[in-house]
Amino acid sequence: MPDLPLRTAEGPTDVHELLRAARPVLINLHPPSRRDSTGWGDRVRTVAATYDGDWELPVIGTVAAPGAVAVRPDGYVAWTDRDDRALPEVLTAWFGPPSGTPS
Repeated sequence: MPDLPLRTAEGPTDVHELLRAARPVLINLHPPSRRDSTGWGDRVRTVAATYDGDWELPVIGTVAAPGAVAVRPDGYVAWTDRDDRALPEVLTAWFGPPSGTPS
C-alpha cells in the first residue's frame, strides 16, 4: 500500500500513521464507499479519509484510487472495492469471523 497523504475528520495523516498500531485498517476514500467492518471492529479499524489523485504502484505504475481499501497490519492490501470478493469474505479470511459468530 502506498504511504498516501490522507485527510480525515481528525486532520491530516498518512497510511503509515494509520498502521502504527499494528492493526488492519479499512480506509474509505470516497463518500459513496461506506464499507463497514463493524463485525470486526475489535480487530479492524475503519477510517473515512480523502485522497486526491492516482496511486503510483511499483511494477504496475499509475492506477486510479479505489473507493475503499483494506490494509493488513504489514502494509499489504488485502482488498479494494474493485475486488470481486465481498468485503466480509475477505475480512473473515484474513482476520477471522466477525465478533459474535459461533466458532
